Amino acid sequence: MPLYEYYCPQCETRFELLSPMGRANDAATCPNGHAGAQRVLSVFSAVSKGAGGETAPIGGGSACDTCSSSSCSTCSLG
Repeated sequence: MPLYEYYCPQCETRFELLSPMGRANDAATCPNGHAGAQRVLSVFSAVSKGAGGETAPIGGGSACDTCSSSSCSTCSLG
């Protein structure tokens, strides 16, 4: 079951709920008891330690990273 993030405009609280995918857009009740909280876009970042101990972002890859085509329209990976 996915974890979704919600925002309550009444008390300005952000919170997370486990909810079935089919009910992801349903309004939720915040931990303070206010009804009508709406799902919001969740963002996160991932970091890793480099060889020298510095932190570096971990980026997501895509099939385009390995494509040798000169144009997306001729790429066989897309």
